[in-house]
Amino acid sequence: MSKAISACLSILTISFVLPSSGLGWGSEVSRVSSAIHVMDEIMSIPEGGIPEHLLRDAAGIAIFPGLLKAGFILGARYGEGIVVLRNQDRGWSNPVFYRLMGGSIGWQIGAQSTDIILVFRTIRSMDAITGGKFTLGADASVAAGPVGRHAEASTDVLLRSEILSYSRSRGLFAGVSLEGAAIQVNYQATSNFYNIPAVIPVQIFNSAEIQAPPIAGQLRQTLAKHSGQGMTPAAPITSGDLQQ
Repeated sequence: MSKAISACLSILTISFVLPSSGLGWGSEVSRVSSAIHVMDEIMSIPEGGIPEHLLRDAAGIAIFPGLLKAGFILGARYGEGIVVLRNQDRGWSNPVFYRLMGGSIGWQIGAQSTDIILVFRTIRSMDAITGGKFTLGADASVAAGPVGRHAEASTDVLLRSEILSYSRSRGLFAGVSLEGAAIQVNYQATSNFYNIPAVIPVQIFNSAEIQAPPIAGQLRQTLAKHSGQGMTPAAPITSGDLQQ
């Protein structure tokens, strides 16, 4: 086996094994902290962040800090992050932990770390994701999201897409196509974060009684700030679209 192929296989092993291996940097609290950091940095880009009105009207948001992309001929993506939903008071729920996985075909050597943000525009677009596994483009339409002032010129994209996707890599932030990527609940990470065995997403999204570490409040406060809203406590979502 050539050195180039061996090196690439090592990169793929790192991409898919280490993030879920429970090593120190992958703790749930640090993952939420990374999501806060990503959101703050992206929204501080002058005239280049996610338009505030899209966040204000969003039904939910997913943040995947440091998605890894690696491959030699056959590319692959893997990342771990969080999903939050709107509650009935238009505030934000506490986070549930998810994985994002997808593949691509192309001549690409090496690895690249990318931050991914998904803006869910309707409650319908959140239905499948609460059930465990969700495929972008199959379970809900997805398109590269408009950035900054370009949002007003992207009426067609906004009308036809339930999910808007964004990425940041090497200092650049833009909409990105993620059709075919799968989003899957990380039940173990969610249980670890709340210290509740076998907890499921709908319990987190629908309950104001489940206690969360303080970092969850910081996340909700950050999202409220960037969506032009005041801070509100986590509260249950009562829409009939989210069924246990």
